[in-house]
Amino acid sequence: MKPQAVLFDCDGVLVDSEPVTFGLIQEEFAAHGLSMTIAELEPLFLGHTIAETGAYARAKGADLPADWADTFYARMCARLAEGTALMPGVPELLDRLDATGVPYAVGSNGRRMKMEATLGQHPAIWAKLKDRLFSGQDLGCPKPAPDLYLIAARSLGADPAHCVVMEDTATGARAGVAAGMRVLGYAPQGASPALAGVGAEIVGSMFDVPGLLGI
Repeated sequence: MKPQAVLFDCDGVLVDSEPVTFGLIQEEFAAHGLSMTIAELEPLFLGHTIAETGAYARAKGADLPADWADTFYARMCARLAEGTALMPGVPELLDRLDATGVPYAVGSNGRRMKMEATLGQHPAIWAKLKDRLFSGQDLGCPKPAPDLYLIAARSLGADPAHCVVMEDTATGARAGVAAGMRVLGYAPQGASPALAGVGAEIVGSMFDVPGLLGI
């Protein structure tokens, strides 16, 4: 049955921002005494806030300054603004949702300034999403709490039980499940036991989503 609304995570779902972000985190940690590979970083920090990332690094011995989260955010946004691609199929999927009358919004653990840096590079996409962006950090309710997705659904006048969430991390998927929503786990690289393990339906391509939504 066609959903009342679709709610997207941003990083790793709408935009391919995670490789740049993890590369910068790796550089920052190494500069402050904590060496980790990208492979080690990814499972620890996917779906978490930058403040949580900094707290983990400090617990492992990194000598991060007190204002690290804020200064890192500025550097990260500047780096992402240099060029961040959309995930394949995103424009086509949003066009299909528009054509079938299904509203949508974005619920990200990232701050709005990060969404502006990434989505804002793509004028047509930005025009669709700029008034539908919800930040778990800015609102004080980051995932895995369900509040962010409940707020986004309410903004669209949609019943949570008839909403679909699209996520690429177990943290985000847990938020969608806790909100009582159907969760599609975006895994373009193949099977994702972490997503499947929290109840997400695995989807490997944005081009498959319309069929799964009945649109």
